[in-house]
Amino acid sequence: MEASQRPLELILARNMLSSLSTPGVLVTHRADIVFYNEAAGALLGRGFEDVGPVSAEEWLEIFGPRDQEGQPVPFEQQPLFAPLRAGRPAHARVLIATADGANHQVETSGLPIIGTDGFQGALIFFWPVEEGER
Repeated sequence: MEASQRPLELILARNMLSSLSTPGVLVTHRADIVFYNEAAGALLGRGFEDVGPVSAEEWLEIFGPRDQEGQPVPFEQQPLFAPLRAGRPAHARVLIATADGANHQVETSGLPIIGTDGFQGALIFFWPVEEGER
């Protein structure tokens, strides 16, 4: 989907996300990644300019989230997407992979983006879990 064809709510969310220092990702209603900010790129080890928009399947393969054995969590078992699609915020602690191949535990919160035409996508924010917080 071209940027000019995206719902206004996603365009505005991208603008907001680009100005935040909290790592964040913007996903469509199909869970495709259409943007992540510099802070998320620093945490993941790859900037959005290097990765670009990716499908949910590609995203899961590259970054996760992962289970405790480091394997990708199947899409239908993702802790955030069912609540988000229901129009409710969600929160989970998951493992993500970074460009260096390491798995890192993060706290993640998702906020649904609901426009006049219903669920448009979500903003997903995440924070690294420090060693003592596990």
